[in-house]
Amino acid sequence: MKRDIQDRADIRKLVTTFYERLLKDEDFKHIFLEVMRVDMLAHIDTLMDFWESTLFQAGKYKGDTIEAHLEVHHEHRLNATHFSKWLEIFNGTVNDLFEGAIATQAKQKASTLATIIRLKIDNLEQRRLEINN
Repeated sequence: MKRDIQDRADIRKLVTTFYERLLKDEDFKHIFLEVMRVDMLAHIDTLMDFWESTLFQAGKYKGDTIEAHLEVHHEHRLNATHFSKWLEIFNGTVNDLFEGAIATQAKQKASTLATIIRLKIDNLEQRRLEINN
């Protein structure tokens, strides 16, 4: 039986495993390493702060997740396939490593986050179409 996500060490394991898998996908690899030129070590630390704050109310994450993804969208259009693939890889990683209430919460939070970001991007695109007509 797998154990639940319990602490920052577990979050590190989740985030690093997830990004190892995500960067095997050529489209995500292109976005992260070529388009946005993300410093992956710094990004991993930021994501650990995000997930620790999200799952354990640690108060460490000070960024703006929505704005960060809107910036990515500006540089490389994100679509429904990106979000569904991201979520599939994330949920698969959680399922492979953990089980329990916090693991379930992580998957639920990821789904909610993906939905919110996608709605913001769709709204942005709709406004762009309206302006151009």
